[in-house]
Amino acid sequence: MKIIELFNHKGGVSKTTTTFHVAWKLSLQDKKVLLVDGDPQCNLTGMFMGDSFDDYYENDSTKLLNIKDAVSMAFAGRPQPIAAIDCPRHIKNNNLYLIPGHMDLSEYDSSLSLALNSNNAIVTLQNLPGAFYELIKKCSEKYEIDYVFIDMNPGLSAINQTFFSYADAFIVPTNPDPFSVMALKTLKKILPKWKKWAIHGRELFVDSSYPLPVCDMKFIGVIIQRFNIRKRKAAKPYVGKIEEIKEYIEKDFTDELAKNDMLFSINSLIQDGVITNRTLAEIPEFGALIQKANDAMLPVFALTKSDMGTVGNVYDSMEEKRKQLDRIYETITKVIMELV
Repeated sequence: MKIIELFNHKGGVSKTTTTFHVAWKLSLQDKKVLLVDGDPQCNLTGMFMGDSFDDYYENDSTKLLNIKDAVSMAFAGRPQPIAAIDCPRHIKNNNLYLIPGHMDLSEYDSSLSLALNSNNAIVTLQNLPGAFYELIKKCSEKYEIDYVFIDMNPGLSAINQTFFSYADAFIVPTNPDPFSVMALKTLKKILPKWKKWAIHGRELFVDSSYPLPVCDMKFIGVIIQRFNIRKRKAAKPYVGKIEEIKEYIEKDFTDELAKNDMLFSINSLIQDGVITNRTLAEIPEFGALIQKANDAMLPVFALTKSDMGTVGNVYDSMEEKRKQLDRIYETITKVIMELV
C-alpha cells in the first residue's frame, strides 16, 4: 500500500471533496483504495455513506467500527492488540473502502502531543504514534489495498502531525484567496519539521508495539480550486491570486522542501505533456453538479444523465462541465500513478 494525503491547515479548500474524487478515480484503474477519515467533522464518512451515516453510528453492530474506537486499546493502555475492522465498502464502487471517522477523535490529541514531545521518556505513551498506522496497515492487508488516502482536519494538531508521518506522498489543495499564500508559508516551515520529527521518531519508537513506518513524505504538487470562471477562464478577481500561488509553489515552497528531500521529480511528466509544473490542476467551482453528486453518492465526473435530471441546454452545460472535470481528475490520477 501507498499512503497519500491531501493536506492544508487552511480550511475551505475542498480537501475532503478532492480526496473523495481522486480516490474514486484511482479505484477505476483496477486499484483498491482505502479512505481514512481522520477529521472529527466526519465529512468524508458522510460523503461515503450518504443516508446510512446516522444508522452506522447508532447500530450496535457497526458503531464501534471507526478510527477512534479501533485504536482505543492503545490509548487506554489495554493489552489487547489493534486489529483490522470490517471496513464499509462503497455501495456503488467495489474497489473503495473506508475507515470511518469519529467526532471525538480529537480527544486523543493531548496524549499524542505528549508522546510526540516526550522523546520516549514516558513508556506508557510509546505505542501511540504508530497506533493509527497499525490499524491502516491491518485493514490494508485484509482488503489487499493499493492506495490509502487519509483525510485530516484543517489544523496543525498532533494528530495531523502523526498522520503526516505515515505519508508516502502529499498534495496541497488550496484556493485563490488572500490567506492561501500565508498558509503555504506556514506549511513551508512546518512540514519539513514534521518530517525531521518522523525520521527521529522511527528511532525513538522502534521497539514499541506499533513502530512508525519508513516513508518519504514527498510533495507531488498543488491543486488550486474553488474559483468562478468567465468565458472558460478563471474570473478576473482570481487570476492574480492563482498566479501568485503558482509562483510561490515553484520557487519558495519547492526550494525549501528540496532541502529536506521532500520532492518528487516531475521532469518525465512535463516532458510527456501531462503537466507543465507542480500545479496539478486548476479546478473551478462545481456549481449545480456538486448537489447532484452528493445526492447520488458519486463524484461529479461519474454522474449520468439520469443523475443530473435535466434536459436541453441545462443538461448540455452540465455535461460539458462534467467532461471537463473528468479530464482534470484523470490527469491528477496519471501523476499519482506515475510518481507513487
